[in-house]
Amino acid sequence: MHPNPNRWATPRGAFGLVVFVLCLVGLLLVYLAGDDTNPPRGKERVMNGGPAARSVTVAVDRVVDGDTAKVFYRGESVYVRYIGIDTPESVDPGSPVECFGEQATEANAGLIEGEDVRLVFGPEQRDRFGRLLAYVYVSDLMVNAELLRLGYAETLTIPPNDARSEQFDRLEGQARKADLGRWRPAGGCS
Repeated sequence: MHPNPNRWATPRGAFGLVVFVLCLVGLLLVYLAGDDTNPPRGKERVMNGGPAARSVTVAVDRVVDGDTAKVFYRGESVYVRYIGIDTPESVDPGSPVECFGEQATEANAGLIEGEDVRLVFGPEQRDRFGRLLAYVYVSDLMVNAELLRLGYAETLTIPPNDARSEQFDRLEGQARKADLGRWRPAGGCS
């Protein structure tokens, strides 16, 4: 039997060609996307796969203030703002350093400086300023919660990133009750 030179003209042959082309396109897309789990700089490891990953481990570039850091993410240094907390300002060029701003920054630095941190994203991954929004972990310690527990932060609930709001409210209440950090009577600020 001779091969049919018009085999692609039959419905069965056309279907095979479509499947073949789709497989090639899929392989090309996988090749072009690269492997996010092993970026060339070796500073970032995406967890749960791909660009829409909910968790990523990154190296800390530097601490900005009590609730913000710069991390190496997708090959560049970007800001990450901690979900659910707010610390006194310490770097706003138009305002003076707020009471306990420096201490909150030092506490954050003591927790993350020189570390690889895991960022766990909420439903909204970036804020209006383009900063990443995340729960920040060093090993199993959630930095957001630890800053509340130590009394250097207060809760800041902004939906849809509000999954931990009850836990954070409880931690802030405990720090206030124990007069920790910024909740100390006469806090040492004038």
